[in-house]
Amino acid sequence: MKTKSLLRASLCLAPLALLASAVPGQSEPAGQYTVTADSDVSETALRGAIDAIFDADDMGDTRALLVLHDGEIVAERYAPGFGPETKQLSWSMAKSVTAVLIGLMVSDGRLALDSPAPVPAWNQAGDPRGAITLRQLLTMSSGLAHAEDASDAGGAIARTDTARMLFTDGAGDMAGYAEAKPMAQQPGAHFNYSSATSVILSDILTRMLTDSPDPETRRAAMMQFVEGRLKQPVGLPSLTPEFDARGTMIGGSIMHMTARDYAKFGEFLRNRGRANGRQILSARWVQFMTAPSAREPAYGGHIWLNRESDNATLFPGTGPRSLFGCVGHNGQYILISPRQRLTVVRLGVSDSEERKPLRKALGRLVELFPG
Repeated sequence: MKTKSLLRASLCLAPLALLASAVPGQSEPAGQYTVTADSDVSETALRGAIDAIFDADDMGDTRALLVLHDGEIVAERYAPGFGPETKQLSWSMAKSVTAVLIGLMVSDGRLALDSPAPVPAWNQAGDPRGAITLRQLLTMSSGLAHAEDASDAGGAIARTDTARMLFTDGAGDMAGYAEAKPMAQQPGAHFNYSSATSVILSDILTRMLTDSPDPETRRAAMMQFVEGRLKQPVGLPSLTPEFDARGTMIGGSIMHMTARDYAKFGEFLRNRGRANGRQILSARWVQFMTAPSAREPAYGGHIWLNRESDNATLFPGTGPRSLFGCVGHNGQYILISPRQRLTVVRLGVSDSEERKPLRKALGRLVELFPG
């Protein structure tokens, strides 16, 4: 049986407005374990749902859990060795950040959702990839050949396109690897979840910002855009994207933020692109991201929806159907329920079998809140 230490884990409370004022390097006192009473949810019920996620033997290891209701943190707990200032890996939650950046550039008029994606490698006459639109990339229906998981690659994780792009022969130029894949289906005909697709979007963003092939120039151009259009306006000081050797942001899987900043990103989407009293992202873009796509009812524009599907990744049948979420490998979740005025963040390490009871437990937590 796994040992779970409650005494060294922290569960603390703070209004959302205080999140931006956290002091770097400061962590909550060891042993603090508090749940605030919420007008809609009993303290006992909330404590029980949180304890279950941290302490059960079959859900993996939870490193951070935050619950925000009406814009205030009503529960916050960390495993030993983690705290409010610990940056944690996004895995595929990064895809939703990339989609927001694309939305900002669409609002600027520099990209168009239903025009062919501007990828130079696809511009040769007769290349069927030249018909792929931005919408099809964002909804994972580009038609490009891609093996995301071991089940798509004969059971060998090392042969998946995801592993090859991130860690082996494609790692030096991830966008080049992704953009070189041939067509497998007609654009728009099938849903095929693909981390490589998000790197193609990152490359498109970068080339809209600079013509330079120099990796450092590409990194700097993207970081300036991220800082000025998302990180500072929303208030995400810990947001740290990573880049490949060619200077392309790894927009499908490798970003870092604190749990509190993941929560603020969730609140930004819950509030339809508003933060700090400003409309930073078009509400219509958030509506596009959170609407079921043509080929997958449980997926929108680089974000998962709480809908019934063979590919369902959340918990359809539990909580509102309007709930949506950023979901990452090993059980990273930002769950956003506008109807319940609720955002939940869970970070940790859970394998595929452990994620099944974890999702059920997160669903039970969500259902504590009315709406």
